[in-house]
Amino acid sequence: MRRILPPHLIVLCTAIAVIARTSCAADAAPAKPVDFTHDVLPILARACFDCHGVDAQESALRLDVQQVTFAGGELFGPAIIPGDAAGSPLVQFISGAGELEMPPSGAKLTAEEVAVIRRWIDAGAEWPGPPDQPVTAPLKSDHWSLQPLAPIEPPTVNDPWVTTAVDAFILAKLHDTGLTPSPPADRRTLIRRLYFDMLGLPPTPEETAAFIADDRPQAYAELVERVLASPRYGERWAQHWLDVVRYAETSGFETNVPRENAWPYRDYVIAAFNDDKPYDQFIAEQLVGDALGETVATGFLVAGPWDQVKSPDVGLTLMQRQDELADMTNTTATALLGLTVGCARCHNHKFDPILQKDFYALQAVFAGVNHGETPWMKSDREAVDDGLRPAVSSLQNEEHFKPIEARAVRFTIAATNNGSEPCLDELEAWTAGGESDVPAKSLNIALAEHGGRPSSSGNYPDTSKHRLANLNDGKYGNDWSWIAETHGTGWAQVDFAAPQVIDRVVWGRDRLGGYADRLAVDYTIEVLGSDGEWHEVATSAMRRPHNESGVMVYAGTFAQPAEPTRRLHRGDPLSPKEPVAPDSLTVLGTLGLALDAPEQQRRIALARWIASPDNPLTARVMVNRVWQHHFGVGLVDTPSDFGANGTRPTHPELLDWLAQQFIARDWSVKELHRLIVSSNAYQQANEPREQCVAIDAGTRLLWRYPPQRLESEAIHDSVLQIAGTLDLTMGGPGWSAFEPNDNYVRVYEPKAEFGPNEWRRMIYMHRVRMRPDAIFGAFDAPDGGQVCPKRGTSITAIQALNLFNSRFMIDQAARFAVRLQTEAGAEPLAQIDRAFQLAFNRDPDATELVAAQQLIATHGLPAFCRSMLNANELMFIP
Repeated sequence: MRRILPPHLIVLCTAIAVIARTSCAADAAPAKPVDFTHDVLPILARACFDCHGVDAQESALRLDVQQVTFAGGELFGPAIIPGDAAGSPLVQFISGAGELEMPPSGAKLTAEEVAVIRRWIDAGAEWPGPPDQPVTAPLKSDHWSLQPLAPIEPPTVNDPWVTTAVDAFILAKLHDTGLTPSPPADRRTLIRRLYFDMLGLPPTPEETAAFIADDRPQAYAELVERVLASPRYGERWAQHWLDVVRYAETSGFETNVPRENAWPYRDYVIAAFNDDKPYDQFIAEQLVGDALGETVATGFLVAGPWDQVKSPDVGLTLMQRQDELADMTNTTATALLGLTVGCARCHNHKFDPILQKDFYALQAVFAGVNHGETPWMKSDREAVDDGLRPAVSSLQNEEHFKPIEARAVRFTIAATNNGSEPCLDELEAWTAGGESDVPAKSLNIALAEHGGRPSSSGNYPDTSKHRLANLNDGKYGNDWSWIAETHGTGWAQVDFAAPQVIDRVVWGRDRLGGYADRLAVDYTIEVLGSDGEWHEVATSAMRRPHNESGVMVYAGTFAQPAEPTRRLHRGDPLSPKEPVAPDSLTVLGTLGLALDAPEQQRRIALARWIASPDNPLTARVMVNRVWQHHFGVGLVDTPSDFGANGTRPTHPELLDWLAQQFIARDWSVKELHRLIVSSNAYQQANEPREQCVAIDAGTRLLWRYPPQRLESEAIHDSVLQIAGTLDLTMGGPGWSAFEPNDNYVRVYEPKAEFGPNEWRRMIYMHRVRMRPDAIFGAFDAPDGGQVCPKRGTSITAIQALNLFNSRFMIDQAARFAVRLQTEAGAEPLAQIDRAFQLAFNRDPDATELVAAQQLIATHGLPAFCRSMLNANELMFIP
């Protein structure tokens, strides 16, 4: 019987995660000298991968802790004795001559492969790099989701059912399994499906009747356009995104205090979907919105829980910070890339080609991000069209004006945002471009290297950093800035080497994003003309007021990290290892950033990498999320795990084709909706067929449309709409489902009574982390404690009890009864008909009509309304 590997060999084998798709067989013995990376590593990989259960075809390669390998363990001496292959236990094991066998299963190493290891050891077993640092070989993987998107043409299927490319892919797979699609859904079912799916609300009786009566070929396409143009669409689809990014409006943990200013991020997401903001832009703004004029968007980074109660224990405090950064890192990776990067926090990923180094490289991107509030700088979209330029930014501001010949530029400050001495990290003056058909290269003539000479009204006493020479040295950031000597006022000037025609001045307070104080908010920019006179070319009056709303937003704060990020041994912050530069995943390339890269530039680089059309994951993951919400399950049914532990797509060619279309159509989510809901696959009837259920019980191949239970928000909103009480006011602070309290440790007691203030859509509910609302939270609402890519669909007694017995439902039933009396009169038959039209968009059948009359006669109209609001038909997308 084989013996268990000793600890030091387990370390060796676990440290060797295998090169993806590396051929481990050697055709012939390599020529001396043996190359460690190309000759030795692939063989060690095959020898070791079975020792820790990592598939050689899907893993990354990394060898850690050289010194452990050579030091030996409890049962054996060193595994490798440099210069003595015959005496090295490793050689005995891989050749079958020792007490252990490596690999313990599968094909053994060939004689040629063993010979390579022998020669390497006899030659001294050279192991590149310091003994306590990792050796990393180039990573490769043939895992499907990491492959580039390749051009795909829809299959040719000669069938009248195929009217879109989506249909062609679906029908080809159905034919492969001997299945056939279902007939089209009836018009009533189709409009209810589209409204619940896209808007989270039922259609009105009038909308339903009009669609049923419209027999024009373009009637459905026009209905799709009306739905996409509805502001209700953004509210519905924003909720899906907020689940993915673990959004809530309290901090979590034991205090769970409110974040009163977190709601602008929720409104930003709603607006992004309604405006059909390109998805690549949507990604970039959430990672680095502070540089793109969308301050609220970085609420994405800090939407998760935050342990605000700190400890005097250094280890605990460091771990709290690590947890904060891990939350940002994990959420970014799962939401945008569909990878479980968090599994590499303590060691290399056991299944995917993700190194522990990769986890900390991504973490380094967010090392300067902290939880907290920042001034809400209104975006151009949110501001009125008043002809003014955006408000000043602490990062960078451009002042454009008509070309003018100038000998100098002067920047005069009359006020700063905090009353402190004004600060400029650079003052630039750019020459005008050439004619449109012969563009000239624009030049910053204020630079010292181009002859610019700075002067000022007076300089900050601390000359170690904030020197006058920094004004035009070409370096950005607080450490290379100029500060005036007087509070709130001052001027800085740069004289040019020679008169030049300029048309642009660029300036900032800290373009690295570390500081936002000392910002000039009342200023004038003048240039010294060839006539010897000063000419005003720009002022702060040409911009909207700084922080005009006076509102703060919970979108994080940003500062240059004080020290480099380090890889942590087993994830322990008290066991730091080598420094790690901010970067992407090794298997997919690099950001090329330095260890001390500016904070904001880290996030900019990551945003560009993730949002690139060349990233193989980004479009696939988002397309799959959209498909999931249309059909109840994604083409990949593990929407946030596209790795080896996730499932493969049921229709891989369709997924890739949709991803390509998504990118080609400018990352438009609404275009993606059109492609999907316009297909006959989406418009099928939903009835089960015995022969199809026997082959595909889960309806993954879409031989019918799979009905789905509505989420808690849609059930809540539909009840209010049917009762006639729904308040469609959009945006702003939300309503609360809990009684007010101001305890240091918040206790959230559900409200007993709900009034008009609580009759808005549920997406506007103040979302308490770890405490879903007491009525509709039972319908598998996420608690905000972690990302939720896919909600559960449990069936519990508490759901039925909440809907039937809660004060909220009883009150809405009574109001529904009042609506029926108002709209249908006192006659029960008319009331019943109107109720069915409002709730189900149909007439009652004979059995329902008799039962409804008896219920009203026995228990009254409110009891009948209560039963209508509890019907299964109201709980599902048909």
